[in-house]
Amino acid sequence: MTVRVLVADDDALLRAGVTVVLGTADDVEVVGEAADGLRAVELCRSLEPDVVLMDVRMPGVDGIEATARIVGAGLPTRILVLTTFHHDEYVWGALQAGASGFLLKRSPPERLIDAVHTVAAGDALLDPAVTRDLVRRFVELSAAGSARQTAPARASAQWRRRGLDRLTERETQVLRLVAEGHANAEIADLLVIAESTAKTHVKRILAKIGARDRAQAVVIAYQGGLMSPWT
Repeated sequence: MTVRVLVADDDALLRAGVTVVLGTADDVEVVGEAADGLRAVELCRSLEPDVVLMDVRMPGVDGIEATARIVGAGLPTRILVLTTFHHDEYVWGALQAGASGFLLKRSPPERLIDAVHTVAAGDALLDPAVTRDLVRRFVELSAAGSARQTAPARASAQWRRRGLDRLTERETQVLRLVAEGHANAEIADLLVIAESTAKTHVKRILAKIGARDRAQAVVIAYQGGLMSPWT
């Protein structure tokens, strides 16, 4: 099956380069391009691509807001964030908004194609070490404002903690491994279970905690205190 991709970046040269790279894959098709977040949302509504390669720093509606709108609209599109730096503070915001992972713009062509396939298949593309660093930065930045947290924000945090409390001991183990960046096959090996069983556990976990995909599950695991960015 062909993976349909939308490229959203305000750099026309980068969009052209990404389109050329993806064109070398027989099962990937670039169906549209957007120079800003608003146009990306519009094209997602009309084209319903499988994956959006989303730059976060764009004029007008940025990539974070565009991601939130696409996810909020219930579209089937998966979002892969394109970033220049590992420590881009915008990436954490994009993951919170519902992005399925992130990829450095300087990644080699084959890595870009693999990333598109990974995200299209419903898996998260997260480097565990980089994710921990992003979460650590987020926690440090938000600590000062925690006392001013709004009632809706507190209610959302409590709801997520309740979701984590509903997990069985085994499901908690599996979510920790997901948050560490392990794929289903690796989880199966570590817990000495069948890969199909690991996949079933992950599916149940997503349902219980209200996560759209593995990337959002990682965010919830850290926000709910199940994982610590300092470990």
